Amino acid sequence: MKAVEQSETAKLPTKYGSFNIQAFKDDLGKEHLAIFTDDLPEAPIVRVHSECLTGDALGSLKCDCGDQLHSAMRLIAKEGGMIIYHRQEGRNIGLLNKVNAYALQDQGFDTVAANHQLGFQADERTYDIVEFILNHFGIKKLRLLTNNPKKIESLKNIEIIERIPIQIASNPHNERYLKTKKEQMGHLL
Repeated sequence: MKAVEQSETAKLPTKYGSFNIQAFKDDLGKEHLAIFTDDLPEAPIVRVHSECLTGDALGSLKCDCGDQLHSAMRLIAKEGGMIIYHRQEGRNIGLLNKVNAYALQDQGFDTVAANHQLGFQADERTYDIVEFILNHFGIKKLRLLTNNPKKIESLKNIEIIERIPIQIASNPHNERYLKTKKEQMGHLL
């Protein structure tokens, strides 16, 4: 990974608890966040949360992203750890293409088929910045809060001592999405 620009660290009080926040700008110009508690345990709980504007900020029911983020914030505020807010919207196809994929889903395509229809892989994300951020904080081992095997595989130089599942109840709007993530993308749901 080429040069990464870093912000100062600031306090981030939230409705879930008190955190610190630091931004990291990668060599592609994307800005990612580390949101972390004051006292990081030796093996903190870490959530690599992929950006989802529609779920995280707008409360979309088409996915489980916003609920996963809020659940992670509650757990990490209580037990100590870090959320890496990974700025790769729509599995790294961008917001415009994500909305186009939503339109295709409205026509009956599942999330993977919609991405393929637009000329993308099912998942275009990369995770180099994640390992950089963990190394920046001296995190050598962790408890990973994820259902995504690709996130587990991406941490080649970090010891994952435990995978903590993050289970969110489905609703009529995201049942097919969750089924596709499990059956076609191998998510551990």
